[in-house]
Amino acid sequence: MKHLKKALAVATCALAMNASAETELTVYTAVEAEDLRKYAERFNEDHPDIKINWVRDSTGVVTARLLAEKENPRADVVWGLAGTSLLLLKNEGMLQPYAPEGLDQLSPKFRDRDETPSWVGMDAWMAAICVNTIEAENNDLPMPTSWQDLTNPVYQGHVVMPNPNSSGTGFLDVSAWLQMMGEDQGWSFMDGLHQNISRYTHSGSKPCKMAASGETAIGVSFAFRGARLKEQGAPLELVFPEEGLGWEVEATAIVKGTDKLDAAQTLVDWSVSRKAMEMYNEGYAIVGMPGVAQPIEYFPANADDLIIDNDFAWAAGNREAILAEWARRYDGKSEAK
Repeated sequence: MKHLKKALAVATCALAMNASAETELTVYTAVEAEDLRKYAERFNEDHPDIKINWVRDSTGVVTARLLAEKENPRADVVWGLAGTSLLLLKNEGMLQPYAPEGLDQLSPKFRDRDETPSWVGMDAWMAAICVNTIEAENNDLPMPTSWQDLTNPVYQGHVVMPNPNSSGTGFLDVSAWLQMMGEDQGWSFMDGLHQNISRYTHSGSKPCKMAASGETAIGVSFAFRGARLKEQGAPLELVFPEEGLGWEVEATAIVKGTDKLDAAQTLVDWSVSRKAMEMYNEGYAIVGMPGVAQPIEYFPANADDLIIDNDFAWAAGNREAILAEWARRYDGKSEAK
């Protein structure tokens, strides 16, 4: 009996030690909510000793929260936030540079340019227009071929797009229009587009989902979401405007000041592994490690030819001014949060 009690005591002690050995990371993210469990589960298959506590919101909200917490950081890692947001945080001195294992396997477009990068890329998404073919026919709407087409009065009340203050997809659109057209012409274009907008959403995927369900005829969203919805049977036509497409890198970084640096580095190492890249490819057609992404039905094979030469540094440096001007002009049509 004494031996049994001693064995039980040892086992109980071991369990307690294992429980106390588990490290918890607070991870801020803008990854689609339905993917968070999958991300944590796949990571925990390799690292069961690290628990992820997610703090999830849209890109703009997460970025604003991190900036507000600059003097008292609460996040350990950012796993899944727009590259322009992380550039902004880097410029504020808020990120811990780290060269993860496997960095040399990433495309140069998917990493900070410093020798020891402050952020590393996961995947990328690019703009597209989702058109519900049934609603377009019912409302006698021609199929658009360009961004400029969307300013045609025939589309009045039939277009939904994301609010760039909330959505990374919305910001990549606005930033791309200003880069492609020039600032004066870009804002003039958005003035015309605004006349046809029925509402601005706080989610980048929502406009395409609304088009898929027939809630709107046209949703300015991102290409992969449209391709997946079309694959699932939605009556969508995907339009890739002839002027070019905005795009954005989704990336990972360590928040400077974390007292769990080892665990944070382990997560960032895993975030750029081949296993992680294969996981990202389940939700994105473009991933950071060349040769991993599998072809996606209805997604353009020449995606690299369609995207603009995006100046991420310019977008990050002008982000605050762009968002303030956009809100001043157009925020009246944003949906309630």
